[in-house]
Amino acid sequence: MIFSEKHELIRKLVRDFAEKEFTSDILDELDETGEFNWEMHRKMAAAGFMGTKIPKEYGGQGSDYLSYVIMIEELARISPVLSLYANTSNSLGGGPLLLAGNEGQLQKYLVPAAKGEKILVFALTEPGAGSDAGGTSTTAVVDGDYFVMNGRKTFISGAPMADYCIVFAKTDPSQKGARGISAFIVDMKLPGVSLGKDEKKMGILGYPTCDVILEDVRVHKSDLLGELNKGFANAMKTLDGGRLGVAAQSCGVAQACLDEAVKYAKERKQFGRRIADFQGISFMIADMATELAAAKELVYNAAVLKDKNSKEAAVACSIAKYFASEMCNRVAAKAVQIHGGYGYIKDYRVERLYRDARIMTIYEGTSQVQQMVIAASLLK
Repeated sequence: MIFSEKHELIRKLVRDFAEKEFTSDILDELDETGEFNWEMHRKMAAAGFMGTKIPKEYGGQGSDYLSYVIMIEELARISPVLSLYANTSNSLGGGPLLLAGNEGQLQKYLVPAAKGEKILVFALTEPGAGSDAGGTSTTAVVDGDYFVMNGRKTFISGAPMADYCIVFAKTDPSQKGARGISAFIVDMKLPGVSLGKDEKKMGILGYPTCDVILEDVRVHKSDLLGELNKGFANAMKTLDGGRLGVAAQSCGVAQACLDEAVKYAKERKQFGRRIADFQGISFMIADMATELAAAKELVYNAAVLKDKNSKEAAVACSIAKYFASEMCNRVAAKAVQIHGGYGYIKDYRVERLYRDARIMTIYEGTSQVQQMVIAASLLK
């Protein structure tokens, strides 16, 4: 895709920020401790990243989806972990509010999230309802002016730092499957809200993940998000944009893997020659570059379709997420292989990238879920 001057400038600004601020010391600290870096969060908020595609009237920059994916790609090229810091408010956190929030909710919850003053996360997955999100068992029962919520949400990224959480719960148990589910904005300080232990993850360390437990939590009716019993559609529409973000993140990680592989292949010598001069290595690099180029075009195309509000946008996001995330894992594996034994050592960047890449085919809809979405759009 040929980018406009505006989009090229956005790429340059984000790249310059990431290369300057995402130092190796910070990245090592994130990977070693797994703890959230509040100082970096504040720097990214000051740069306007938390509200890139949130409208200006709600504290954001009002940019388009293409700007958003460029930002996520460039941040993830240096650190997929820190790309999540900017992604949440623009994607799963802010998305449901943009789709269904009333003016009062947008001002109260979205504005501070866009400015980085509050953290807003998304809670759909449950221990027994992952890919089958319609199997939600968390309940919300009317009691006067409140809903009383009970249940457990799992693998909630950012929950340990969150101020508010978008929670999906069954409000009409007489309706089966995805019907009868509603969305709520839950203040994490409400009585009855607690957190599970931080998950010990393979990768994406530095963006903590844990369960959110709801025990007789009283949520005021004013915090019902959208229409009663119709929250599931809101969740699925939000995930369209989320999948686009993961696809862009996958491209960023794959670009980093390719960069590292090319650099190493030029430097490493075996049998008196650069390993880059061996056809086996050079063809691997050619495959990596080709797959990455194809994935980027799918991602940019999906972003443009989202900006046009095209009816083809949803399936385009699934196609982009499916191909880009699988591509990312293939490219990361090749990068480690090119590094040989050194690729297995933590002193080399590709070891971390390989671990971070693995989540791309899983979160915000597994590759198998994307195949279901794509196939359904063709076979209906």
